[in-house]
Amino acid sequence: MAAMENESPFKGKTGFARVWNALFYSIEGFKAAFRHEDAFRQELLLTIICIPLALWLEPGVSGRALMISSLFLILIVELVNSAIETVVDRVSLEKNHLAKRAKDIGSAAVLLSLINAAVIWLLVLLD
Repeated sequence: MAAMENESPFKGKTGFARVWNALFYSIEGFKAAFRHEDAFRQELLLTIICIPLALWLEPGVSGRALMISSLFLILIVELVNSAIETVVDRVSLEKNHLAKRAKDIGSAAVLLSLINAAVIWLLVLLD
């Protein structure tokens, strides 16, 4: 029971109730990211523009899947990066080399996801 003392008090639901609650937590997460994160809004706009483009270009089923999933990967990595930045800021707003490192690493992950999408789109379109 000692391990349970360190658990979040919000982790009580199991089964379908947990999944149902998780859906609404996720929706709140999307709303928060859209409301507070400029980069997320920009990348979401990019995704909204590029998905119809990927469908219109007709690169084949595999090409479409790669192109669209690369866009979703950008959004996923941006959400994780935003969560890291939010937690770091919650802990302290003071300058700290470890806080900077965490934020820089998250930013690097976003950059890699953007490069990944660009490479995938180029390779699929030049095929």
